[in-house]
Amino acid sequence: MTLDDTDKLIIKELKNNSKITMKSLGKKVNLTGQAVNTRVARLENEGIIQNYTIVVDQKHLDCNIHAFINIYMHKISHKPYLEFINKQGRYILNDYKIIGDGCYLLECRFPNNNHLNEFLETLNQFANYKVSTVL
Repeated sequence: MTLDDTDKLIIKELKNNSKITMKSLGKKVNLTGQAVNTRVARLENEGIIQNYTIVVDQKHLDCNIHAFINIYMHKISHKPYLEFINKQGRYILNDYKIIGDGCYLLECRFPNNNHLNEFLETLNQFANYKVSTVL
């Protein structure tokens, strides 16, 4: 499916505010609410728009330590590591599979050093790591 300029503008507006009403979105892209609703439904059905999300300021969740953790795998199989990561969702903002320095790059937020240390101790069962924290 090829996106036209209106589709791209709809996506841009939804990225800025996914709670916008179809009527308001239509005004921004010069369509009626019904016409923009039809386009949004088509974008969803085609899999171009897949999810609507929120962004939470982690500082308000008492997550004061922002860390990037380079992961170096012990073994060829990454399955145990990935299962561990899936269970630690409350701390992990992003888990990137990378090429270069390491196998994965975790972006995490922790309430304090104790939580970070507990996480790292358990992580060490699956992989080696190098931690960088944001000042």
